[in-house]
Amino acid sequence: MAWNSYSRAELSECSPGEPRSCCLLFSSLDKRLIFCLENVYYSGDYNYSYDHKGESNCCEGLACDQLSSIRFEGILIPTLYSLALVLGLLGNGLVLAILWQKKRSWSVTDTFVMHLGVADTLLLLTLPFWAVEVTQGWIFKTAFCKLSGALFKINFYCGIFLLACISLDCYLSIVHAVQIYSCAKLWVVQSSCVAVWLFSLLLSIPDWLYLEAQRDIRRDNRVECTYHYPAPEWRQAFRLLHHVLGFLLPAVIMLFCYSCILLRLQRSSQGLQGAVRVFLAVVLAFFICWTPYNITLMVDTFHSNGWSLNTHGSCDSTEALDVSLAATHTLGLLHCCVNPILYAFVNVKFWRYLVQMLRSLGSRLTGRGVPVSEFGDTSVF
Repeated sequence: MAWNSYSRAELSECSPGEPRSCCLLFSSLDKRLIFCLENVYYSGDYNYSYDHKGESNCCEGLACDQLSSIRFEGILIPTLYSLALVLGLLGNGLVLAILWQKKRSWSVTDTFVMHLGVADTLLLLTLPFWAVEVTQGWIFKTAFCKLSGALFKINFYCGIFLLACISLDCYLSIVHAVQIYSCAKLWVVQSSCVAVWLFSLLLSIPDWLYLEAQRDIRRDNRVECTYHYPAPEWRQAFRLLHHVLGFLLPAVIMLFCYSCILLRLQRSSQGLQGAVRVFLAVVLAFFICWTPYNITLMVDTFHSNGWSLNTHGSCDSTEALDVSLAATHTLGLLHCCVNPILYAFVNVKFWRYLVQMLRSLGSRLTGRGVPVSEFGDTSVF
């Protein structure tokens, strides 16, 4: 799977039955350990025989397998991905439907929420493919591996950057009384959102270039959608890019903005405004969902061997990291279906508009009209 494949080793291809030198390339933080196996016969099922008499099989037990991780993922991920897909599509679908119905009275925040809902929805649509990979391996082509991974990465970054933009807009308008966006010039907001999408597309270039459908001997010789970098240093560079742009920078922006907002409101004895209360809850949900994964990913990044040599302790730690990455990444993806729930329970206007939309839909199905004035001309958020 694209999200946890950074730590996987690269195996040079050997044709079945062909005697040749095969190299296992082990990526680590600061070096590449190359084990050249001379006169190795490759049988097609990754069982190796060694010709020199009296010497142990130098390939035997060289790499840590992930069979326990596969069993854990096979139970956890399909179930939770299915739950996230159903709840997320239903919730984000309702958000987008309400915003579309109120498009003539969109506020700046409504525009950002619309793009956020689209990003979350598109990210959720990639989940069935990753669920299939967990249970059966990657049964699709390499081209679709690249497309699915890139779509996932684009919408992942886009959702985080949009939350940072919303936080910055709230901070400037409340703390400094500066309106960088105007309802009269919503094209400026749309331009900012387009810029976020384009920047997210730029950050997905590694997925287009280096994602491949290839076999992983650690994972029961299954074909999986994984990264294949030219050198170990590239893995570290893109991991660092993810840590900085995909979590640390947006997290610092959101923490700073909402801390200043809360201090300003506390000093002025004002209560939390509706939209601020909603997005404060969304940001808290973001940290609860994504912080465990990013901490685990950082630990894995600085793990001494990305694909450990087969000592008992190192294999145990590698297996624990693999299971932790799977569990915490699944928790992070649940953030996509949490946002609509927060909108409904924290934002009174959103709940009112939801009820009105359902009444309108019921009236249309029964042939009765709904007064236009019932929906008003105010924004949703």
